[in-house]
Amino acid sequence: MEKKETHNMTHVKAAITGVFGYVPDYVLTNAELEKMVDTNDEWIISRTGIKERRILKGEGKGSSHMGAEAVKGLLEKTNTSPEEIDLLVCATTTPDFIFPCTANLICDMVGIRNIGSFDIQAACSGFVYALTLASQFIETGKYKKIIVVGADKMSAITDYTDRTTCILFGDGAGAVLLEANNEGYGLLDSIIRSDGVGLPHLNQKAGGSRYPPTHETIDQRQHYVYQDGQQVFKFAVKKMADCSAEIMEKNGLSGDDVAWLVPHQANKRIIEATANRMGVGMDKVMLNIQKYGNTTAATIPLCLWDYESQLKKGDNLVLAAFGGGFTWGTAYVKWAYSADNE
Repeated sequence: MEKKETHNMTHVKAAITGVFGYVPDYVLTNAELEKMVDTNDEWIISRTGIKERRILKGEGKGSSHMGAEAVKGLLEKTNTSPEEIDLLVCATTTPDFIFPCTANLICDMVGIRNIGSFDIQAACSGFVYALTLASQFIETGKYKKIIVVGADKMSAITDYTDRTTCILFGDGAGAVLLEANNEGYGLLDSIIRSDGVGLPHLNQKAGGSRYPPTHETIDQRQHYVYQDGQQVFKFAVKKMADCSAEIMEKNGLSGDDVAWLVPHQANKRIIEATANRMGVGMDKVMLNIQKYGNTTAATIPLCLWDYESQLKKGDNLVLAAFGGGFTWGTAYVKWAYSADNE
């Protein structure tokens, strides 16, 4: 009897059973950026694919406020009460505070009490990392309902005098509900990787324990995102594409088998290169970078939210991301529901 139960447990997968997103009302257009730095709409679109991004305005508002809105919408949409949630994991690079963690704050804002909640920091790969980790609790039978949130207020660490980075980032949040599934749907496989060689190329130099805030670090603008675009682009194209190709090979998938590529929205050219390597046409690539820019850990769940109406039960999705660290990862998800049958 014990052997049979153990065997069955191996077939339990964590399926996404709902998704919801939130983006702030304020729209920062390329035209507005033209007035702030030496750039122009044509240059930004041709190199990044970004036309506008959302910015969270209001004193004292952080990533948790957007994450909480996404979670509230998710609970309402899936008819789930806060008491049913067993765990909440938040992927974020821009926590409200060093501590407490943003996941704690989100739980408090939506009335989720007495459960485990914590943050994962893997930069733009954070959502794939969080999804991979959270799924383990479902597969072992430890928990039944888990919320995974990706939320970032990148405007808080963006230098709007630096034309190389200020055009890229926006604010937003997305959340998914994970539940057990033994019918073959859900997160079927994932790969997460990292390499600390990325430190010099993409970082926030000050504000941590190595270089705490001082007048000098502030004067030198070291509390903003720094990026060596050329190096990051080179690594991102290779690692995201390699990882996506690897998970397809591992699971016997061809480009024709993939219904959707769900890539991190950092740069349209990186996305195109990844799709090309996978043999997936751009008509099967989720793309919303033009509307939101790079919202870091929120990009993938925001894509799922935007495209949910087009998803069908049984669709093969490949989620792929690359971020500072360097970190990168990919997940193979068999979609568990059709939106029109909800």
